[in-house]
Amino acid sequence: MVRPQNQVWSMDFMHDLLADGRKSLLFNVIDDFKREGLVMEAGFSLPSQRVIRVLNQLLEWRKKPIALRCDNGSEFVKRAKEKGIRINYIQPGNPQQNAYIERYNRAARYGWVSKHLFDTLEEVQEYATEWLWFYNHERPHTANGGKPPLMAVLNCIKKGMITNPL
Repeated sequence: MVRPQNQVWSMDFMHDLLADGRKSLLFNVIDDFKREGLVMEAGFSLPSQRVIRVLNQLLEWRKKPIALRCDNGSEFVKRAKEKGIRINYIQPGNPQQNAYIERYNRAARYGWVSKHLFDTLEEVQEYATEWLWFYNHERPHTANGGKPPLMAVLNCIKKGMITNPL
């Protein structure tokens, strides 16, 4: 049986440093089905209210997932329950339980994050947005038979494996 879109979204944070030594964060969300990148949000801090705002914006253009997979996030529990979304926590120290987002983070880290020394958070966000487009539209994925995520989703729609996408 094919697992549909929006069944499980995985989310995680990445850390890096700007040229001046300030810590920057990226909040990443993917749809586990076909590994589509949904969000890359940059910030110096990403408190729960901001993360909730980003997730709410995402829910404005996507169907809600059945579950969110994350390594922590008690701050999301109330909001998720209000929206009828289950939280699937991974065990501390077991990132392999969140393998899809960890693989996504690794692709981002080696694809662009570690290759550039950014001066501003705006530069990080701009690059993240461009890379997210590249990741979804052009970057081949072994899990998708060598196709980028959105091409794999389109193929599933054409085959009738997905109805009513997004």
